[in-house]
Amino acid sequence: MLLFYVSVNLFLDSKWSLGSLFYSLAVSVKMNILLFAPALLLAYLTSLGLKGALIQLTICAFTQLVLGLPFILSNPIAYLKGSFNLGRIFLYEWTVNWRFLPEEVFINQYFHLGLLVLHLTLLACFYSSALHCLCSYATLKQISEKVKRQLKGKKEKVDMGAAAQLFILPLFTANLVGIACSRSLHYQFYVWYFHTLPYLMWSTPYSNIARLCLLGVVEFCWNTFPSTLVSSAALHVCHGALLYGLWKNKPLGKGRQQ
Repeated sequence: MLLFYVSVNLFLDSKWSLGSLFYSLAVSVKMNILLFAPALLLAYLTSLGLKGALIQLTICAFTQLVLGLPFILSNPIAYLKGSFNLGRIFLYEWTVNWRFLPEEVFINQYFHLGLLVLHLTLLACFYSSALHCLCSYATLKQISEKVKRQLKGKKEKVDMGAAAQLFILPLFTANLVGIACSRSLHYQFYVWYFHTLPYLMWSTPYSNIARLCLLGVVEFCWNTFPSTLVSSAALHVCHGALLYGLWKNKPLGKGRQQ
């Protein structure tokens, strides 16, 4: 996750190519970083255009190729099969989020397919708000660059801190959607979104008490070992409440603004 957060800071500094390099390095460590990819692709397109997006995707792909080259040269089939084994079965005994389901349902392929459909559906639900955020960010970034050139040599500075939220929120939301629809979450996976939870909670319209309670329940669920029917069900309730709050509080596009 450290490499991913480095890449986010580089993106915010308009160092896109270096950011793509660190993002790809993060993917090489753990492929859960790909959960951010839908929002990042949208950010590439809105900020850099199609040509710029293709350049950044090439950087990401080339980095993966270089890192995997020793394994590709020695046994390419085994490397590709192991790297993209999307059909692997997780151990039921370690699941944090699906303990309330029977094991035969947990390992059922139709259940996995249903989660994939739900994942894509939720991404579609957040698409318009993510597009609005990232288009607004790209516009503000262009304006800030023009203002910076005009202020060159002066003491005044352009603060893009608040506008950066328009870039960060879609990324963190896409990651949350992927985690909520995961086939299985193991205890070490908590780090996938632990650092983003406070930010996401305070991006909802809930009261501070409700936000703190949700954070507390999430912490309880992840610290219950072994997981129970109650802890795993409660985790889904918290994920659902957080996603609903983000959807309820999503930015409005031009067509919906009053």
